Amino acid sequence: MQRFKNPLFCALDTGDLEKATALVDALKDTVGGFKLGLEFFCAHGPKGVKAIAKRDVPLFIDLKFHDIPNTVAGAMRSIMQLNPAILTVHAGGGLAMMRAAADSAADTASKLSVKMPWLVAVTVLTSLDAGDLDVLGIEGSTHKVVARLARLAEKAGLDGVVCAPHEISTTRSVAGQDFKLVVPGIRPRGTDAGDQKRVMTPKEAVETGATVIVVGRPITQSDDPVGAAQSIIDAISEPF
Repeated sequence: MQRFKNPLFCALDTGDLEKATALVDALKDTVGGFKLGLEFFCAHGPKGVKAIAKRDVPLFIDLKFHDIPNTVAGAMRSIMQLNPAILTVHAGGGLAMMRAAADSAADTASKLSVKMPWLVAVTVLTSLDAGDLDVLGIEGSTHKVVARLARLAEKAGLDGVVCAPHEISTTRSVAGQDFKLVVPGIRPRGTDAGDQKRVMTPKEAVETGATVIVVGRPITQSDDPVGAAQSIIDAISEPF
């Protein structure tokens, strides 16, 4: 059984709670879920998340935890109170940190009697490319770096990773078939890539093996957000 009614998550990258709730009310019957990131969380915190959650929609709380294992374990215990569907940590935090996050999430889910969220590790941000990695002193192409981090996340017991569209095939080649691939950097054909450097169309991403695709501005900045979201769903529902 699919956990979400479709693979499209809308990114609510805004600090405006009224705008966010209006988008959720408009889109909740169309998209598979909603992503709430740092901009929203820093503006409104847990109360803001609860205001969205009471609309009974799956939430991807994307805070990308990256700290020492004990601190991340504590953060997981706190964020689990919000009953998320998907959570993120940074794979760059290492094996022990990711294991601590997974153990803490599972323990807290059991204590709260809630469904365990997908815990996925961010590999290489979609705003980075090979040149950026070189400046950071990280050796290898984005494909090689993502593959290394995906194997590490799987070893840590995580459910999957966040990767750019162009690393979907690479990640599928090194991880199990049940490994979840949450993929931002999705742009419908003809839309602006913005600050994303490694992009792909929704249909291409799902065809290549994405489990969930995350789309923000092409939906939220459209004059017709519902129509924009529906056109993406129609595109990925077409036979490949």
